Amino acid sequence: MQQQLVKPKNLTPQQVVAELQKYIVGQDDAKRSVAIALRNRWRRMNSDEEIRDEILPNNILLIGPTGVGKTEIARRLAKLAEAPFLKIEASKFTEVGYVGRDVESMIRDLADIAVNMVKSEMQERVQEKAKEIVEERILDILIPPVKKSSDSSTGFKNDGDSDFDPDRASDQELNQRTREKFRQKLRDGELDDRKIEIEVKKSSKAPMMQIFGPQGGMDEMGINLQDMLGNLSGDKKSKRNVTIEEARKILLDEEAEKLVDHDAAVQEALERVQTQGIVFIDELDKVATSSGDGKGGGPDVSRQGVQRDLLPIVEGSNVSTKHGMVKTDHILFIGSGAFHVSKPSDLIPELQGRFPIRVELNSLTEDDFFDILTQPKNALTKQYQAMLEAEGVKIDFTEEAIREIASIAAQVNERVENIGARRLHTILSSLLDELLFAVPDDISSGDITIDKEYVNKQLDDLVKDKDLSHYIL
Repeated sequence: MQQQLVKPKNLTPQQVVAELQKYIVGQDDAKRSVAIALRNRWRRMNSDEEIRDEILPNNILLIGPTGVGKTEIARRLAKLAEAPFLKIEASKFTEVGYVGRDVESMIRDLADIAVNMVKSEMQERVQEKAKEIVEERILDILIPPVKKSSDSSTGFKNDGDSDFDPDRASDQELNQRTREKFRQKLRDGELDDRKIEIEVKKSSKAPMMQIFGPQGGMDEMGINLQDMLGNLSGDKKSKRNVTIEEARKILLDEEAEKLVDHDAAVQEALERVQTQGIVFIDELDKVATSSGDGKGGGPDVSRQGVQRDLLPIVEGSNVSTKHGMVKTDHILFIGSGAFHVSKPSDLIPELQGRFPIRVELNSLTEDDFFDILTQPKNALTKQYQAMLEAEGVKIDFTEEAIREIASIAAQVNERVENIGARRLHTILSSLLDELLFAVPDDISSGDITIDKEYVNKQLDDLVKDKDLSHYIL
């Protein structure tokens, strides 16, 4: 029976942009491009079968300074798509023939991510069945079942009525009645603190063998020696003394894993990788050659080698993984880089052609910093408020305080080094350092307002002192 293809999540481009707006400020062009790319995957999967395989993804190259939201856009996109997603730095790759990571390893990593994702989803689907099995296993420990014997049977049938007579009941019937009482107690949580001894599979971590060599094809495949030896030791089990509450969690994971069809999970995972996989290649500018004639020696030669190795993967090729062969033709590749020293045209022409959509992200302004601190659902100010609220302390930032923080971030970025929104992390960390240290020993409760005066008091010296700014901010 042919497995039905798993189709991408049905989100329109405008819906994708609306979701990205909740977490990312500005960069509208980049949001539009990735939203269209995501929708195009759904369009391809729903197109006529005769032309479906001919529709190739339009890979995207995001160009912009650090800290402007390139990585965050890709990460949020993957969550929206519920697709296998891998972020990797291009600078970690080495040319085939050198010791290190070859470019095919990113597809193997993506396949591993997809298999784990699909198995988790399948385990969620069998949770109810697994709970029933776990309940029986715990009951077997608490009240071991009694086997029915021919001489112990009285012919009495317990139909649950109130006229039950223990003197006329068989051992099996008494046992069953006791088990039902304990079953109800289990479900009500009355026995959660009771300790029992359970037998669980020993998680044997077999040694992982990595092969490095000029071929590169076997690089980091993680060949499991346990599998190679055919699991000669058998399933090792160990006994643990835990509470029923802990036992329920441990056994639930074990039983859910048993109920999953691993072959079907791998097949579905490989299908998802091939049709929905997203690879975000960061620091692509680091492998671009900065020499105009392309005849530079040393590092430039290696960089060009990495580009040549990347080319067939991005163009579409077959990559061998421990789960099976993966075709990369329809995987979406999103490249990213600051391109300060080099420029996109420094990439080899063939690789340039595989990233037809290029989006330049804007540097962040003071107004952008203000919006970043106030608008996103995961804004830094909201994160600090949530952390301190866990200690019973409520903090509020006035609008003037946030504007002052945004102004300081813009100033420091201009004077020291422009690291975009990441500057806000260091500034807020320095701003709230005393408060975070004082809670809960000196301040255990109450409301605290962070105003402009407090911001200037904490940060004024750091901003004015250029050496301190370089070191701390």
